[in-house]
Amino acid sequence: MKSTVEQLSPTRVRINVEVPFEELKPDFDRAYKALAKQVRIPGFRPGKAPARLLEARLGRGAILEQVVNDALPARYSEAVSTADVKVIGRPEIEITKVEDGSELAFSAEVDVRPEIALPDYSAIAVTVDPIAVGDEDIEQQLQSLRQRFGTLKNVERPVAEGDFISIDLSATVDGQDVEEAATTGLSHEVGSGQLIAGLDEAVTGLSAGESKEFTSTLVAGEHAGKDAVITVTVQSVKERELPEADDEFAQLASEFDTIDELKTDLRGRVEQSKKVEQAGEIRDKVLEALLEQTEVPLPEGAVQAEVDAVTHDAVHGFDHDEAAFAAALAAEGSSREEFDKDAKEAAEKSVKTQLLLDAVAEAEQTEVGQQELTERILFQAQRYGLSPEQFLQQVQQAGQLGAIFADVRRGKALAGVVGQATVTDTEGNTVDTAEMFGALDADDEAVEIVDDESAAEPAGTSAE
Repeated sequence: MKSTVEQLSPTRVRINVEVPFEELKPDFDRAYKALAKQVRIPGFRPGKAPARLLEARLGRGAILEQVVNDALPARYSEAVSTADVKVIGRPEIEITKVEDGSELAFSAEVDVRPEIALPDYSAIAVTVDPIAVGDEDIEQQLQSLRQRFGTLKNVERPVAEGDFISIDLSATVDGQDVEEAATTGLSHEVGSGQLIAGLDEAVTGLSAGESKEFTSTLVAGEHAGKDAVITVTVQSVKERELPEADDEFAQLASEFDTIDELKTDLRGRVEQSKKVEQAGEIRDKVLEALLEQTEVPLPEGAVQAEVDAVTHDAVHGFDHDEAAFAAALAAEGSSREEFDKDAKEAAEKSVKTQLLLDAVAEAEQTEVGQQELTERILFQAQRYGLSPEQFLQQVQQAGQLGAIFADVRRGKALAGVVGQATVTDTEGNTVDTAEMFGALDADDEAVEIVDDESAAEPAGTSAE
């Protein structure tokens, strides 16, 4: 087999492949064997009919077509491997020549990873907010803890913010009842804003047994995007009583004997939380600086795949009803044109980020340890409420293990860039990023994903 590669653009190539027919003999043998099991020929057991009789029955052209179609994927993959082309997505294959007994020729156009000139990481400098823990932070945490141990009691007064109420809801659109919007005995925390827009304002000031009408836009169902007249009836009003913040509460809510010890522990937890927030800010700002300083040609196919995935997920929530989706966007003050524009911009940034971090990982020879991959799988399993075994099985069935591997590798690559960047806070203090992002070298055995070329592909694409 002979193959050549034409560079059509920084992100696309054409691979031309020529296969002599003698190299297709194993493909013909497999085709004859498969067809012999499918075609019944008198006098021969299933699978035993000779090739010449199969050709006489089916025609040489039909067999040749099957052989060519079956041979293309393997020959394409061989050409990609031989030329060391880093492809993204599925190829567009065109058969250019089929000369029976002589030669098979085809071309494949496909997106590829662009060559990326990486900047000097040590020249990257970012400024972040300093870590500051105030008394108000501790009081906020203490208040949250007290609320967890609070009790609800019925009150005979109008609804106020923070109350817990039981309500009945009904709705009409153009005078017609909306059945899916009707409910009774629904619990709601006033001020949480978790239900219908305008509900909190409508119930505030009502007493148990009182009702009120208000107008709101429905965001789901048959009438999504339409204004509805909502009727809310308050059935009961409860307020939360909080325990006193004293030593007795400290013993109830924690392993500490005194409220002062509990507050000291809360201060440490707040400080750790703020360190995590600062680490996220550092990571995001270093990544933004890296993106700004690097030119990354974008493969159109990869970008479009991202856009298509986002659009599909969004419209899927409306049972693929484009009109309902457009109405919901309009209710939010947006439009389909704005959605498409935002989706494309987000896709371009996503693809650029992934390609850039993959280039960094390759340049720095970033490896992923078995422990690191396992930790990510455990984290993701917990996030989705699955056992690690269940999550891993689903990931493997979906062919997404390589994608998880790629995400971990990109994260390590970015941590390496952060380690070389200069980071200071707004007060002029140097921030020690080594404590936040850890060592750059993996101590455990590196993992290599060899059965899934999509491991390092932008989301929504796969390597062929």
